Amino acid sequence: MDQSVYPSSTDDLAAIRRDLAPQTLRTFQDFGRQVFADGEIDARTKQLIAVAVAHVTQCPYCIRGHVKAALKAGASDKQIMEAIWVAAEMRAGGAFAHSLLALDEIRKQRGA
Repeated sequence: MDQSVYPSSTDDLAAIRRDLAPQTLRTFQDFGRQVFADGEIDARTKQLIAVAVAHVTQCPYCIRGHVKAALKAGASDKQIMEAIWVAAEMRAGGAFAHSLLALDEIRKQRGA
């Protein structure tokens, strides 16, 4: 049984989203084009950042879309994997850093 909680991205669903809020969609798309355009950070690096963030947020649509965009912008397979490893370290690092909250609570509850 192969079911996903995520629907496939179809033209039909995209049309519904567009028809429900066309101006908002255009504004969002314009924002995305501006954010990912070359600036002080080049577009390839921005896409590699997006690949890492997509893995931290665990958005399957974002992962696929930004990997595709990173490749189109000239990123190598190894650069993409390295960005994913950065995301993995950051995600694990958050758990490690927040362990201090648990340890502090344990200490408080134990009266130490």
